[in-house]
Amino acid sequence: MDWKLEKISSRRVRAEEDMMWEGVMKTLGKDLRWSRKYSMQKMNKTPDGRSSYSRFKRSIMKRRACHVPFASSPVSTKWCQNMDQIQGTGLSSSPSEELCQTPEPLVLLPYLTEIPITAIPDCAQKPPSLKDTSAPKRTQKTSKKLLSQTRLKFLQEQNFLQTVEDFKRGSCIRHDSNIKICEKDTCMWKGCLQTKKNKSLGQKTQKVHICSHTILQPDIRLHIIGLHNDYYLNLLDWNSENLVAIGLKSTAYIFSGENRTVTQKIHLSCPATYVSSVSWISSGTCLAIGTSSGEVQLWDIETQKRLRNMLGHMSVVGALSWNNHILSSGSRLGHIHHHDVRIAEHHIGTLQHKQGICSLKWSPCGNKLASGSSDGDLKIWPCDPGETKLKSPLLNMPHPTAVKAMNWCPWLSDTLAVGGGMTDGLIRIWDTNSGKNIHSANTNSQICSLLWLPQTKELLTGHGPSRNQMTIWQYPSLLKMNDYYGHKGRVLHLALSPDQRRIFSAAANGTANIWKYGN
Repeated sequence: MDWKLEKISSRRVRAEEDMMWEGVMKTLGKDLRWSRKYSMQKMNKTPDGRSSYSRFKRSIMKRRACHVPFASSPVSTKWCQNMDQIQGTGLSSSPSEELCQTPEPLVLLPYLTEIPITAIPDCAQKPPSLKDTSAPKRTQKTSKKLLSQTRLKFLQEQNFLQTVEDFKRGSCIRHDSNIKICEKDTCMWKGCLQTKKNKSLGQKTQKVHICSHTILQPDIRLHIIGLHNDYYLNLLDWNSENLVAIGLKSTAYIFSGENRTVTQKIHLSCPATYVSSVSWISSGTCLAIGTSSGEVQLWDIETQKRLRNMLGHMSVVGALSWNNHILSSGSRLGHIHHHDVRIAEHHIGTLQHKQGICSLKWSPCGNKLASGSSDGDLKIWPCDPGETKLKSPLLNMPHPTAVKAMNWCPWLSDTLAVGGGMTDGLIRIWDTNSGKNIHSANTNSQICSLLWLPQTKELLTGHGPSRNQMTIWQYPSLLKMNDYYGHKGRVLHLALSPDQRRIFSAAANGTANIWKYGN
């Protein structure tokens, strides 16, 4: 019995210790909670017993996403500040954070003007009333985004209408920041200033030589900024509606050959991506744009809308060519894709070179496709949109240098002219039926561009160093008729107007000329 009492007594002592320590911890916990609560109340209370500003501000910040404004607040919330500024001052002329963080870039709006906030409906100007309990809750970021979308929507509509009205009145801006008409004697462009300096020092300058047989006279001189000095790109095209498309950096400019003005601009969404090729559809105002990121975009210039964005290439799209509704695109990985722009699954065929594609041309009758690559390989393909890269070409004609300057003869549908590169310099005329080189001539310089002149049955070539001249050749003898010196950089691109009386030339030194052509 003593043993049992001793055992029970021992257990009772341990239980009392546990209870004692438990009571101590509870007391400490209560004291801690009370002291924290008292200290917070003391910090957040002013001497008159009201809530402090810091506590009020913290409460506001926690609830700043709420639509209902706090009428008793000494400082309005971030959301209310934005709305008050808009209602009171309208759109600011300085760039704001909301306008920079747009979900979609401004496209085809070269002439932006500010508009009053009265153009925005009341639902976008006023915060919802206190009674409106059905309004969904939005965060601060969502409110900014919606506000920016509303602003830009009305900016686009207003400015598009303004641009159309200006164009009808003939009051469009004559000079764009990247394309300017040379003012000759008063021009401040660095190239013109250097020419004046050379004249003052008595140095000889290049002159345009005019032959009695063919007249090629300079009509307009343009200064262009942003043209890539890249031999393997195709950045110029002139369509049947007398519109010139030229790619400068990340923008495609539309230049009116009739009004001699920049009428529209197409901006790529990413500034790091640049325009690598342009091509107009044979009839209409649909423009295809190849980009350095591998995209092929279709734009309707008349409706100011992007029709579609076709993916598939993994590298720079340097060449484009239309054959009715079939658009062929070539990339620097050597792939040629056929796109049927009428259907959703646009990619209908693929061809392949070993090296990058730098030229691509459908024949005038549309039954053959010529493709040139950077390794000097010229291939002639049949008109079969469902072709695969395993299919063999009709002809394979090797060249010693890259096949970039290439064009079909418009009056001889099976005749193809090819210009040689820097270490070659030969003009070769090919019969694509037999695969024979029927004519050739040595130019002793790099041929960067090539154009047929149907009126006089002649051939025009644009050259690189050292003279950077344009040369007219008689066909079929390939006798040199005359040289023309209008550029100080290599003549990378040539385009012929729809009336075949004007020629657009663009050079690597940032100059472009429109030439009058005829007998």
